[in-house]
Parts: sequence; structure tokens; C-alpha cells
Amino acid sequence: MKGADRAAVLLLTLGEENASEVLKHMGPKEVQKVGAAMAGMTNVPRDQVTKVLESFTETVQEQTALGVDSDEYIRTVLVGALGEDKAQGLMDRILLGSSTKGLEALKWMDARAVAELIRLEHPQIQAIVLSYLDHDHAAEVIKYFPERARHDVLLRIATLEGIQPGALQELDEILERQFSGNQNVQSSSVGGVKSAAEILNFVDSALEGEIMEAIKDADAELGQQIQDLMFVFENLIDVDDRGIQALLREVSSETLILALKGADDAMKEKIFSNMSKRAAEMMRDDLENKGPVRLSEVEGAQKEILAIARRMSDSGELALGGKGAEQFV
Repeated sequence: MKGADRAAVLLLTLGEENASEVLKHMGPKEVQKVGAAMAGMTNVPRDQVTKVLESFTETVQEQTALGVDSDEYIRTVLVGALGEDKAQGLMDRILLGSSTKGLEALKWMDARAVAELIRLEHPQIQAIVLSYLDHDHAAEVIKYFPERARHDVLLRIATLEGIQPGALQELDEILERQFSGNQNVQSSSVGGVKSAAEILNFVDSALEGEIMEAIKDADAELGQQIQDLMFVFENLIDVDDRGIQALLREVSSETLILALKGADDAMKEKIFSNMSKRAAEMMRDDLENKGPVRLSEVEGAQKEILAIARRMSDSGELALGGKGAEQFV
């Protein structure tokens, strides 16, 4: 069973009240993923439930860190769950005793609602807010921005090198007043070229090209830096065979067929070579028999696979290649 399925089984065995208490400590993405897994649970065999509970018990017994290097324990857990970049900002807030409730509330809001909330704010404020959101969420929010504002806010995100504590505290207090409450903020490190590139990775391809063109017109060097850090579908050819095989286990056949309709021969061979001979033959036949499809469908499928690849990269399940990848020695 996958991680979300195991979590779903565990929560279903805890009972409504205890499960609710656990979910309170999870982020919106995790709640959505586990909630979907719980909703899809039907007739789970008793032996699977037993295995999940035994595994959980063993994990708790082996990984407890009561009174022993709790800071390092928290860091290890967060890096394993969220990846180095996301974990660092969260560590700052946890270990410095801050909460950023106002900004955190935005992560639970619909993208259109966030865009509406910040549409009249200064572009620099918009950049800070978008940098604070998960990158795919920020990409959804940008879709609702006026066309002329999109490249401006991405430029600001790319040149954002951190935020003064006082400025972030003021922004958090403004947002918190709208959601009732107040909370101080000690520090935060958001934004930067990498953040802008990762947000653009989740934006629709047509919109992505339009924004990149505008950014390069405004600042060619910065635009190139952003582009160099972006990870596109073609970069998957640089992922090692073991990583590709792990990725293919997470991608549905229909999504893969759509994505490969827009891939070159080298990329197709990379995928086929990491399948069994029979599976590769079936995939080739399906590709040949698949009629014409919209470019938007192909790009959407490729974006979906890239999102899975990034998630797996963050959790250490595969190492991404391409210009934007971290180098290993």
C-alpha cells in the first residue's frame, strides 16, 4: 500500500474523534490526499489492516526522540516529508516559536479566492504571498491575475532574497485580522529565482511561454536564470533507469500515453526500455492507435507526470536530471 493508503487505514481505525485530532496537524495537501484515500477505501482485508498497524507501532517505537536531539529529529522528519527547501522555512517558524496564521490560512483557500484577496495589493506584497504558497497553488493563483501583472509578479519573486521580519509580521497581521486573530512572525526566507522557476513549472505551457517572454524582455539575464532552473518533460531523459521505473509505477497508462504523444523518439525509447517487453509493445500499439489529441491535453499529462516526479524527488525516491537538478558527487 502507498503512504496515503496506509495513513488512511490508520485513521479509519482510530475513530472519528481521534482521526480529526490527527488531521488538525496536517497541511491542506496532506489532508486532501489522505481524505481521498479514506473515501476510496472499501473492504480492506484484515491482514492488511494488521500489517499497517504493526508497521506504525514499529515506526513509533524505533523513531521516538523524546528528550534526545528533538531539533535534529524534527528537521530529519520534515526534510524527509517535504524536501530540503520547504522544510527549511517551516523549521524557522517551528524552532523560533512563530506561527504565521494569516499566511498559513491562504494555503487552505481556493486559488481564485486568494487572487481576489490580494488583487489590489502592491505587486511586492503579491510576490511575497505567492512565494509563501506551495508552488502548484501559486501557479493556479497566477492564472487569475491580469495578463500584464503576471510577468511583473514573477520578476519580483525571482529577485526576492528574503523578507525583513518586520515587513512579514505586518503582512501576517493584516491577513490575520481578516481571518480574526493576531500572531507575530520572527523570520522567513521565501522567493528567489528557484521559487519563480518552480512556480512556472506548474503554470500551463502557453501561459508559461508568455510569462517567460515578458520576463526576458524586462531582464534577459534573470529570465535565462529562471529558465535554467526549470524542469521540463524532456529532462526526464536524464533520470536514471531505476528512477524512471519508480516513476512509471505512479503514473496511469492513459496519462503516460497522452504525454508520449508529444515526446520525441529518444524520450519514448527511454520509457519503453524501462518497461517489460510485453508492456512496451502494448504501449507502442496504444500510441499508434491513439487518434489525434489536443496539444493542451498532451501538455496537461506531461505536467501531471512532472508533478509526480517532483514529489518523488522531494521524498528522495528519484533524482531529477536536467539543468535545474541538484548535482550529486
